[in-house]
Amino acid sequence: MNDRDWLADEARRSLERLQPRLETTLDAAGADVFHRRLEARFEPVFQVLLTLYGERYDFFWHLERIVLAAARAWASRSDGLRALDARRETNPEWYLDHRQLGAVCYVDRFAGNLEGLRQRLPYLEELGVTYLHLMPLFQARPGDNDGGYAVSDYRALGPALGTMDELAELADELRRRGISLVLDFVLNHTADDHAWAERAKAGEEDYQAFYFMFDDRSEPERYLPMLREIFPDRGGDSFIWRDDVQGPRGGKFVWSTFYPFQWDLNYRNPAVFCAILEEMLYLANRGVEVLRLDAVPFLWKAPGTTCENQPEAHLAVQALNALSDIAAPALVFKSEAIVHPDEVARYVDPAECHLSYNPLFMVLMWEALATRDTRLMHHALERRFKTADGTAWINYIRSHDDIGWGFADQDAGALGIDPHGHRRFLNDFYAGEFEGSFARGLRFQENPRTGDCRIAGTLASLAGLEKAVTEDDAHETEFAIRRILLMHGLIMTLGGMPLIYLGDEIAQLNDYGFRSEPAHARDERWAHRPRFDEDRLQAARRHPGSPEGRVLAGIKRLGAMRRDQPALAGSDMRPFELDSRYLIAFHRTGEQGRITVIGNFSEHPVFVPPAPLIAALGERPCLELLTQRLLDPNLGLQVEAYQLLIVSAEPRSQES
Repeated sequence: MNDRDWLADEARRSLERLQPRLETTLDAAGADVFHRRLEARFEPVFQVLLTLYGERYDFFWHLERIVLAAARAWASRSDGLRALDARRETNPEWYLDHRQLGAVCYVDRFAGNLEGLRQRLPYLEELGVTYLHLMPLFQARPGDNDGGYAVSDYRALGPALGTMDELAELADELRRRGISLVLDFVLNHTADDHAWAERAKAGEEDYQAFYFMFDDRSEPERYLPMLREIFPDRGGDSFIWRDDVQGPRGGKFVWSTFYPFQWDLNYRNPAVFCAILEEMLYLANRGVEVLRLDAVPFLWKAPGTTCENQPEAHLAVQALNALSDIAAPALVFKSEAIVHPDEVARYVDPAECHLSYNPLFMVLMWEALATRDTRLMHHALERRFKTADGTAWINYIRSHDDIGWGFADQDAGALGIDPHGHRRFLNDFYAGEFEGSFARGLRFQENPRTGDCRIAGTLASLAGLEKAVTEDDAHETEFAIRRILLMHGLIMTLGGMPLIYLGDEIAQLNDYGFRSEPAHARDERWAHRPRFDEDRLQAARRHPGSPEGRVLAGIKRLGAMRRDQPALAGSDMRPFELDSRYLIAFHRTGEQGRITVIGNFSEHPVFVPPAPLIAALGERPCLELLTQRLLDPNLGLQVEAYQLLIVSAEPRSQES
């Protein structure tokens, strides 16, 4: 018997030893279900945890703690959530349905608090929302807290927002309305006032081992040469001296990848893994159906590496995934990885994250608008869009965060584009500093040494509406509206799930008032996190010909079209060329037929002659779904400025 076989046998004996404790933990109704799932998923859990922690003398003790944590979570799961688990086990790829539409917001900016949010649910239903992502709402450190990403307590909400009981009630209400609740799970770090951090400060060695703490700089110096600078304006490096942490020299150095008040957790310690698992399953039992795993590439640190995208980071997520399958099968992970596109795709796997943000497509839409050239987008879609079966991209135009130009350098190089110079151009363009730019964005985290920065701004301001309205230019206003609807149409049809940042559907502009708020003044991202403008919504309804009215109506029309087209389910997408750098084109094929999408990224009409059009669509007349007009490929096709055409090869409504 080899060592691994011996360990597997020992793991089985460990489970046998656990049986009495499991039986006292599990209720009679749920015991059989839990044991069935444990039997099915234990092998991957064991193998992954063995790889991560098998060298430790106390490995089996930690393994037992982890299994018991899953059992306790299942035992406390409500009947309603257990019923949801059963439904999701029979339909595990629910997020691939063509009727899915996501929305994201900060609770306080959108509705004030949870009660205000409940009052806005009819509006979300009006938009067709089925997936609601609430930005960080947990109790965070006072003052600067990175927009809520410095979590002080995973089991309490910010007092002004409501209580955890109210969140569970909201989750129940959302589920009755067919809307899944999505939250951020900040698992790379905690705030420096989290209970674990406070106990570490007090000198408790077990909790100092929850973080990376050092008595001097000798160990940090082994890591530093490979670490990149995330926020240039923070000053110093990733290792901060804290004299409020008890240590032999009157303090300790603490690892902080992002801001100094966010302390990185030490996943080399299995106690950290178990603690995070417990927090994760607690949230699942409050009714959360999707967790966005924040900053997942940074989970595992090893000297001599970049400490990003390490194999062990993937293994940690795989273990959490398998354990959630046992204790809360309805829970789905969404990865947030703003790294090289190839590294982003590695997290999108049924064994890790079924969903992932698609930052590459977001960036390429903005790149194509600035250049009026879709070649880089087409090149990347051909090579970097495909994901594993059963997974999906979350396609978005912007988020709460900045826009960094994360296209692959090799893709740019293949087209003769200098990546560094191109990023400088894009920053200049979207900061409104390039001649002829329509955008009104702000530079964020500019690095004076390298010239690098990212861009902040709302969708409408970046797409030209702010400039056009300020200058009272009707022509440019028209183009701005078309750009906004073009991008929304693409995320609705590309493959995967579309996600709208609430406020974009009424074309809200940059909010420059952040500069007068001390906690926000140094973070330009608050310009694109405006409070939801109720007056603007009512104006959009009263005046459908206004910019906000046209955008709202256009997005609702796109959503209705998507819900009506089963061919838009799933993630299969096949780009093709139409001999014009201005156009992007792709096919979506499903069991219910095929949809062809053609978009023009320039302010000039583009004529597509018959030959390539027939090659793409065939010779029979086709139905354009947004206008309900028949197109004859034999006559060619004119695609107007910033127009999106969504074409069905089966014009049933015209033939019936």
